[in-house]
Amino acid sequence: MAYVVIKCGGSILPQLPKTFYENIVTIKKAYHVQPVIVHGGGPMVSSLLEKLNIATSFVDGMRVTTEDVLDVVEMVLSGSINKQIVRNIHVSGGDAVGLSGVDGRLLEAQPLQDQQRLGFVGEIKTVNTKMLTEITAQQQIPVISPIAAGQSGQRWNINADLAAGAVAKALHAPLYMVTNVAGVLQNDSVISRLDAQDVEMMIESGQIHGGMIPKVRAAISCLQQGIKRVVIFNGLEQDSLIKLTVGKQVGTSFTLQREPANLQQGGIR
Repeated sequence: MAYVVIKCGGSILPQLPKTFYENIVTIKKAYHVQPVIVHGGGPMVSSLLEKLNIATSFVDGMRVTTEDVLDVVEMVLSGSINKQIVRNIHVSGGDAVGLSGVDGRLLEAQPLQDQQRLGFVGEIKTVNTKMLTEITAQQQIPVISPIAAGQSGQRWNINADLAAGAVAKALHAPLYMVTNVAGVLQNDSVISRLDAQDVEMMIESGQIHGGMIPKVRAAISCLQQGIKRVVIFNGLEQDSLIKLTVGKQVGTSFTLQREPANLQQGGIR
Protein backbone atom coordinates (compact mmCIF):
# COMPACT_ATOMS: atom_id res chain seq x y z
CA MET A 1 0.00 0.00 0.00
CA ALA A 2 1.31 3.46 -0.93
CA TYR A 3 1.61 6.15 1.74
CA VAL A 4 0.61 9.79 1.66
CA VAL A 5 1.51 12.27 4.39
CA ILE A 6 -1.21 14.85 5.05
CA LYS A 7 -0.18 17.89 7.06
CA CYS A 8 -3.08 19.78 8.64
CA GLY A 9 -2.30 23.34 9.69
CA GLY A 10 -3.57 24.74 12.98
CA SER A 11 -5.43 27.58 11.25
CA ILE A 12 -7.49 25.18 9.14
CA LEU A 13 -8.25 22.50 11.74
CA PRO A 14 -11.30 24.17 13.37
CA GLN A 15 -12.77 24.80 9.91
CA LEU A 16 -12.32 21.36 8.34
CA PRO A 17 -15.72 19.83 7.52
CA LYS A 18 -16.71 16.26 8.32
CA THR A 19 -16.34 15.47 4.61
CA PHE A 20 -12.58 16.11 4.82
CA TYR A 21 -12.19 13.32 7.38
CA GLU A 22 -14.49 11.14 5.29
CA ASN A 23 -12.11 11.78 2.36
CA ILE A 24 -9.20 10.55 4.50
CA VAL A 25 -11.06 7.32 5.19
CA THR A 26 -12.11 7.01 1.53
CA ILE A 27 -8.60 7.25 0.10
CA LYS A 28 -7.53 4.46 2.45
CA LYS A 29 -10.45 2.13 1.84
CA ALA A 30 -11.37 2.85 -1.78
CA TYR A 31 -8.04 3.93 -3.30
CA HIS A 32 -5.71 1.83 -1.10
CA VAL A 33 -3.59 4.82 -0.14
CA GLN A 34 -2.41 4.83 3.49
CA PRO A 35 -2.77 8.28 5.09
CA VAL A 36 -0.37 9.47 7.79
CA ILE A 37 -1.52 12.70 9.44
CA VAL A 38 0.85 15.31 10.89
CA HIS A 39 -0.84 18.32 12.46
CA GLY A 40 -0.08 21.74 13.85
CA GLY A 41 -2.12 23.91 16.17
CA GLY A 42 -0.43 27.29 16.39
CA PRO A 43 -3.52 29.49 16.89
CA MET A 44 -4.79 27.29 19.74
CA VAL A 45 -1.35 27.34 21.35
CA SER A 46 -1.20 31.13 21.07
CA SER A 47 -4.68 31.46 22.59
CA LEU A 48 -3.77 29.40 25.65
CA LEU A 49 -0.42 31.16 26.06
CA GLU A 50 -2.28 34.48 26.10
CA LYS A 51 -4.72 33.20 28.73
CA LEU A 52 -1.79 32.02 30.87
CA ASN A 53 0.03 35.33 30.33
CA ILE A 54 3.06 33.60 28.80
CA ALA A 55 4.86 35.72 26.20
CA THR A 56 5.22 34.28 22.70
CA SER A 57 6.89 35.50 19.50
CA PHE A 58 7.88 34.25 16.05
CA VAL A 59 11.00 34.33 13.86
CA ASP A 60 10.43 33.55 10.14
CA GLY A 61 7.13 31.85 10.96
CA MET A 62 8.61 29.66 13.73
CA ARG A 63 7.61 30.04 17.37
CA VAL A 64 10.33 31.04 19.85
CA THR A 65 10.03 28.27 22.44
CA THR A 66 11.00 28.59 26.09
CA GLU A 67 10.47 25.73 28.55
CA ASP A 68 7.18 27.33 29.68
CA VAL A 69 6.01 27.70 26.09
CA LEU A 70 7.02 24.11 25.35
CA ASP A 71 4.83 22.82 28.20
CA VAL A 72 1.82 24.54 26.65
CA VAL A 73 2.71 23.45 23.10
CA GLU A 74 2.89 19.82 24.19
CA MET A 75 -0.36 20.04 26.16
CA VAL A 76 -2.31 21.54 23.26
CA LEU A 77 -0.82 19.58 20.37
CA SER A 78 -0.34 16.14 21.89
CA GLY A 79 -3.44 16.43 24.03
CA SER A 80 -6.58 18.16 22.85
CA ILE A 81 -5.86 18.68 19.13
CA ASN A 82 -4.37 15.24 18.48
CA LYS A 83 -7.28 13.45 20.12
CA GLN A 84 -9.84 15.64 18.38
CA ILE A 85 -8.46 14.56 14.98
CA VAL A 86 -8.50 10.92 16.07
CA ARG A 87 -12.12 11.23 17.15
CA ASN A 88 -13.10 12.89 13.85
CA ILE A 89 -11.56 10.01 11.89
CA HIS A 90 -13.39 7.48 14.07
CA VAL A 91 -16.71 9.27 13.54
CA SER A 92 -16.04 9.19 9.78
CA GLY A 93 -15.68 5.41 9.75
CA GLY A 94 -11.91 5.03 10.05
CA ASP A 95 -9.52 3.73 12.69
CA ALA A 96 -6.82 6.06 13.98
CA VAL A 97 -4.19 6.20 16.70
CA GLY A 98 -2.83 9.44 18.12
CA LEU A 99 0.89 9.80 18.72
CA SER A 100 3.39 12.38 19.82
CA GLY A 101 6.81 12.29 18.21
CA VAL A 102 8.07 11.49 21.72
CA ASP A 103 6.07 8.23 21.84
CA GLY A 104 8.34 5.33 20.97
CA ARG A 105 10.90 7.93 19.88
CA LEU A 106 8.86 8.23 16.71
CA LEU A 107 10.56 11.54 15.91
CA GLU A 108 14.11 12.16 17.12
CA ALA A 109 15.42 15.69 16.90
CA GLN A 110 18.39 17.93 17.49
CA PRO A 111 18.42 21.69 18.13
CA LEU A 112 18.31 24.03 15.18
CA GLN A 113 21.48 25.97 14.48
CA ASP A 114 19.50 29.09 15.35
CA GLN A 115 18.78 27.80 18.88
CA GLN A 116 19.97 31.02 20.51
CA ARG A 117 17.08 32.91 18.89
CA LEU A 118 14.46 30.13 18.77
CA GLY A 119 15.00 28.25 22.05
CA PHE A 120 13.72 24.67 22.23
CA VAL A 121 12.94 24.39 18.52
CA GLY A 122 14.45 21.37 16.84
CA GLU A 123 14.89 19.67 13.51
CA ILE A 124 14.20 16.01 12.82
CA LYS A 125 17.19 13.66 12.70
CA THR A 126 15.37 10.34 12.33
CA VAL A 127 11.85 8.99 11.90
CA ASN A 128 10.96 5.60 13.36
CA THR A 129 9.44 4.15 10.18
CA LYS A 130 9.31 0.65 11.70
CA MET A 131 6.85 1.94 14.27
CA LEU A 132 4.71 3.57 11.57
CA THR A 133 4.64 0.46 9.38
CA GLU A 134 3.61 -1.66 12.36
CA ILE A 135 0.77 0.74 13.17
CA THR A 136 -0.46 0.92 9.58
CA ALA A 137 -0.24 -2.88 9.25
CA GLN A 138 -3.02 -2.94 11.86
CA GLN A 139 -5.15 -0.78 9.51
CA GLN A 140 -4.76 2.27 11.73
CA ILE A 141 -4.25 5.85 10.53
CA PRO A 142 -1.39 7.46 12.51
CA VAL A 143 -2.06 11.01 13.73
CA ILE A 144 1.20 12.66 14.79
CA SER A 145 1.80 15.78 16.87
CA PRO A 146 5.18 17.43 16.15
CA ILE A 147 6.85 17.21 19.55
CA ALA A 148 10.10 15.26 19.19
CA ALA A 149 12.39 13.35 21.52
CA GLY A 150 15.98 14.44 22.06
CA GLN A 151 18.96 13.50 24.14
CA SER A 152 18.65 13.22 27.95
CA GLY A 153 14.86 13.42 27.82
CA GLN A 154 14.73 16.90 26.28
CA ARG A 155 11.64 17.61 24.17
CA TRP A 156 11.78 19.71 21.03
CA ASN A 157 9.09 21.78 19.41
CA ILE A 158 9.14 21.00 15.69
CA ASN A 159 7.52 23.18 13.07
CA ALA A 160 4.67 20.99 11.83
CA ASP A 161 5.46 21.65 8.15
CA LEU A 162 9.05 20.51 8.65
CA ALA A 163 7.96 17.50 10.72
CA ALA A 164 5.54 16.45 7.97
CA GLY A 165 8.32 16.86 5.43
CA ALA A 166 10.62 14.61 7.45
CA VAL A 167 7.94 11.92 7.74
CA ALA A 168 7.24 12.12 4.00
CA LYS A 169 10.94 11.76 3.22
CA ALA A 170 11.27 8.76 5.52
CA LEU A 171 8.23 7.01 3.98
CA HIS A 172 9.07 8.05 0.38
CA ALA A 173 5.55 9.43 0.23
CA PRO A 174 3.95 12.47 -1.41
CA LEU A 175 3.22 15.35 0.95
CA TYR A 176 -0.13 17.16 0.91
CA MET A 177 -0.11 20.34 3.01
CA VAL A 178 -3.65 21.34 4.00
CA THR A 179 -4.26 25.04 4.62
CA ASN A 180 -7.14 27.52 4.60
CA VAL A 181 -5.86 29.18 1.42
CA ALA A 182 -6.00 27.86 -2.12
CA GLY A 183 -2.20 27.62 -2.39
CA VAL A 184 0.63 30.10 -2.93
CA LEU A 185 -0.92 33.29 -4.24
CA GLN A 186 0.27 36.03 -6.57
CA ASN A 187 -2.06 38.99 -7.09
CA ASP A 188 -4.84 36.95 -5.44
CA SER A 189 -4.47 34.15 -7.99
CA VAL A 190 -3.23 30.64 -7.21
CA ILE A 191 0.14 29.73 -8.69
CA SER A 192 -0.39 26.19 -9.94
CA ARG A 193 3.31 25.29 -10.05
CA LEU A 194 6.46 26.65 -8.40
CA ASP A 195 10.08 25.55 -8.58
CA ALA A 196 12.89 26.03 -6.06
CA GLN A 197 14.21 29.18 -7.75
CA ASP A 198 10.75 30.78 -7.82
CA VAL A 199 10.30 30.05 -4.12
CA GLU A 200 13.54 31.75 -3.07
CA MET A 201 12.81 34.76 -5.29
CA MET A 202 9.34 35.15 -3.78
CA ILE A 203 10.66 34.85 -0.22
CA GLU A 204 13.34 37.44 -0.93
CA SER A 205 10.81 39.83 -2.46
CA GLY A 206 8.38 39.35 0.44
CA GLN A 207 5.65 37.79 -1.71
CA ILE A 208 5.99 34.65 0.39
CA HIS A 209 6.22 35.57 4.06
CA GLY A 210 5.36 34.54 7.63
CA GLY A 211 4.02 31.03 8.15
CA MET A 212 4.12 30.25 4.43
CA ILE A 213 7.95 30.33 4.46
CA PRO A 214 8.46 27.03 6.36
CA LYS A 215 5.71 25.45 4.24
CA VAL A 216 7.37 26.18 0.92
CA ARG A 217 10.85 25.39 2.24
CA ALA A 218 9.61 22.05 3.55
CA ALA A 219 8.12 21.42 0.10
CA ILE A 220 11.43 22.10 -1.67
CA SER A 221 13.42 20.12 0.90
CA CYS A 222 11.19 17.09 0.28
CA LEU A 223 11.76 17.31 -3.45
CA GLN A 224 15.49 17.54 -2.92
CA GLN A 225 15.30 14.32 -0.90
CA GLY A 226 13.53 12.49 -3.72
CA ILE A 227 9.85 13.02 -2.86
CA LYS A 228 8.05 13.14 -6.18
CA ARG A 229 5.02 15.23 -5.27
CA VAL A 230 4.40 18.08 -2.84
CA VAL A 231 1.20 20.14 -2.90
CA ILE A 232 -0.18 23.00 -0.79
CA PHE A 233 -3.97 23.13 -1.09
CA ASN A 234 -7.21 24.31 0.51
CA GLY A 235 -8.80 21.63 2.67
CA LEU A 236 -12.14 23.44 2.55
CA GLU A 237 -12.54 22.76 -1.16
CA GLN A 238 -15.04 19.96 -1.74
CA ASP A 239 -13.32 16.57 -2.17
CA SER A 240 -9.93 18.25 -2.69
CA LEU A 241 -8.11 15.32 -1.09
CA ILE A 242 -9.75 12.79 -3.39
CA LYS A 243 -9.01 15.00 -6.41
CA LEU A 244 -5.33 15.02 -5.45
CA THR A 245 -5.35 11.26 -4.95
CA VAL A 246 -6.62 10.68 -8.49
CA GLY A 247 -4.08 13.12 -9.96
CA LYS A 248 -6.15 16.25 -10.58
CA GLN A 249 -4.61 19.72 -10.28
CA VAL A 250 -5.46 21.28 -6.93
CA GLY A 251 -3.56 24.06 -5.14
CA THR A 252 0.14 24.73 -5.74
CA SER A 253 2.44 21.90 -6.80
CA PHE A 254 6.23 22.15 -6.41
CA THR A 255 9.09 21.11 -8.68
CA LEU A 256 12.86 21.38 -8.33
CA GLN A 257 13.55 22.83 -11.77
CA ARG A 258 11.67 24.93 -14.24
CA GLU A 259 10.13 23.36 -17.29
CA PRO A 260 11.31 25.63 -20.17
CA ALA A 261 8.20 25.05 -22.28
CA ASN A 262 6.01 26.38 -19.44
CA LEU A 263 8.00 29.53 -18.63
CA GLN A 264 6.12 32.80 -18.61
CA GLN A 265 7.36 36.31 -18.06
CA GLY A 266 8.85 36.69 -14.59
CA GLY A 267 9.27 32.96 -14.12
CA ILE A 268 6.02 32.48 -12.21
CA ARG A 269 3.39 30.21 -13.71
